Amino acid sequence: MSEAVWVVGAAMTRFARYPDKEAVHLGAEASLAALADAGVSMGDVGAMAVGYMGQPNMAGQMLQRHIGQTGTAVYNVVNGCATGGTAVRTAIMAVKAGECDVALAVGMEKMGKAGLLGVSDRAADAPFEPSGPYGAVMPLEGVLGTNLMPGWFALSGTEYAYKHGGVGFAQFARVAEKNHAHSALNPLAQYQTAFTLDEIMGADMISYPNTLPMCSPTSDGAAAVVVMSDAKLRTLDLAQQRRAVKVSASIITSDPYADGCDVQHDVDTLTRNAADQAYEAAGLGPDDLNLVELHDCFATAELCHYDNLRLCEPGGAGDFIDSGAPWRTGRIPVNVSGGLLSKGHPIAATGVANIYEVTTHLRGEAGARQIEGARVGLTHVLGGGVTGGWASVVHILERAAS
Repeated sequence: MSEAVWVVGAAMTRFARYPDKEAVHLGAEASLAALADAGVSMGDVGAMAVGYMGQPNMAGQMLQRHIGQTGTAVYNVVNGCATGGTAVRTAIMAVKAGECDVALAVGMEKMGKAGLLGVSDRAADAPFEPSGPYGAVMPLEGVLGTNLMPGWFALSGTEYAYKHGGVGFAQFARVAEKNHAHSALNPLAQYQTAFTLDEIMGADMISYPNTLPMCSPTSDGAAAVVVMSDAKLRTLDLAQQRRAVKVSASIITSDPYADGCDVQHDVDTLTRNAADQAYEAAGLGPDDLNLVELHDCFATAELCHYDNLRLCEPGGAGDFIDSGAPWRTGRIPVNVSGGLLSKGHPIAATGVANIYEVTTHLRGEAGARQIEGARVGLTHVLGGGVTGGWASVVHILERAAS
């Protein structure tokens, strides 16, 4: 990237269930907090990128009514579970293009207990129904639901295990053990309870090998970030400049063409392409990372993405989790927030919340879960549909020089 773009404000609501609030109210709460964190107002914002899967039609304009109708440009963003990351990239590119000096990216969602990843019993002809404390989706007759996300990500995990040694039920379960343990230190996480490995492996099976604690919950919540040009940043006071976080890479990829490939091949390839492009743009590599927030919609997904994001040797994801490397005390901490499995997954907010989490660590403001001395972090989200296309968004952020 040429002239630097900086994250100067970041905020999120707690991910939870809010029966008395609409998504736009949560979005307003996060937006106003991010603006205050940046020390700017809506009058300074030259562009907004707003992600909202639940009601994509003019969601950004709806949000403006709550935080300030200044007439600024609004981009309404929908890109599956990659919506939030795409909104952040849209705001960054508005600044890069010279459209404005300050842009606001927001992700907001209200899912309630609609069923895992938005699937509910409102679809009368669907052979699934919501159940359990996470609003998860269970096959009615124990059939692996390969047409829905639980079955699809189960298959992607078992495919990885089939191709590579050292991966079994225990390795996938260790991902969930780690993320639930991490969430106990995060006051903004939807769930903040640690589970033993035996509890995770012995829980209700959703779609093998993912048990209930190995699946992300449906969530309500919002997150927002303010991004700023280098020239505008230099007009702020020194304290704000020192809290700024540099956007060293912002990459989005979609399905590559591959003759005869299956969907999982596309997802792996597009994620690897996004990671490789991000490392090249930032002039950094996986060994430079101090923390990673990646898209663990299921425990199987996180394990596969260790490989896709080059955090381990090819085929070495099982050894990577067994070594303890992705724990917060390990070599490359992954999902210190608790990840989607425990922090929660309000779809459009997830990618923005990942930026918030890494920004907070790079500023040294993460409290009990702080990764000491963190200077470089990576965020990743993946969005798509089982029978449709996919997108992968990767950002690399760096702490400002003292």
